[in-house]
Amino acid sequence: MNILISNDDGVFKYGLKVLANALASMEDVNVYVVGPSQNRSCAGHGLFLHDDIIVEEYSKEGFDRVEGVWSCSGTPADCVKTGVSIARYKGIPIDMVCTGVNHGSNLGRDIHYSGTISAAMEGLFLGIPSIAFSLCSHEALYFEAFPALIPRVVKAAKGNVPRDTIISVNVPDIPAEQLKGVKVCTIGPRDYTDGIRPVQELDNGGIWHYVSNATYRENPDPDWDVTAWQEGWVTITPVQMMHENAKMMDLVRSWKIGL
Repeated sequence: MNILISNDDGVFKYGLKVLANALASMEDVNVYVVGPSQNRSCAGHGLFLHDDIIVEEYSKEGFDRVEGVWSCSGTPADCVKTGVSIARYKGIPIDMVCTGVNHGSNLGRDIHYSGTISAAMEGLFLGIPSIAFSLCSHEALYFEAFPALIPRVVKAAKGNVPRDTIISVNVPDIPAEQLKGVKVCTIGPRDYTDGIRPVQELDNGGIWHYVSNATYRENPDPDWDVTAWQEGWVTITPVQMMHENAKMMDLVRSWKIGL
């Protein structure tokens, strides 16, 4: 099985090496790494459609038994699209795309901003089964659960995921012995007290900076991903490609909007 991996934190990040090495430890798995040349966190599903994409070989230091490592100047989605294209050009079929391990959670509405999720979704757009892995803290201290967890998820998901769905895995950033287990969860509401605040005034404008803190609902559902991870569960969520609200179709038809 040929697996292409990428992330949004950058090709130089430790989490990408954790993912690569966990996959490379599996029998009959070939791992190809294409990661962003710089941090592309929260890049979403953007593409460099109007810019050249520069792909360069990158050091294999810290990567065990991978077939190759490349840096890509584009977005996480560009990395996957480019990696798959290069592999196909060389006659190498990519059987699965895995992304991460993200230094930070991808829970609730985070998935709409996440380059990690979008890179996995790009794999899906290309007809390739895809899985995203995240560690729920930007400090990213405790990776020790991943070497065993990643192969288990990949083996379980292989051939068992619909063509319109990716699998998103979030692991609390706590010692492995404190993890309660694995829980399949729905996407829960995670709100932010978002703000872009001025930090320096300029003659013709100013410099602004993001200030953002997550908030959580009262009486949360225990099956929400945003609830379960706080309780020490590894969360697994199947995320669909299409997002239309099927329940509203008849209501919108009743509006009888015409030209």
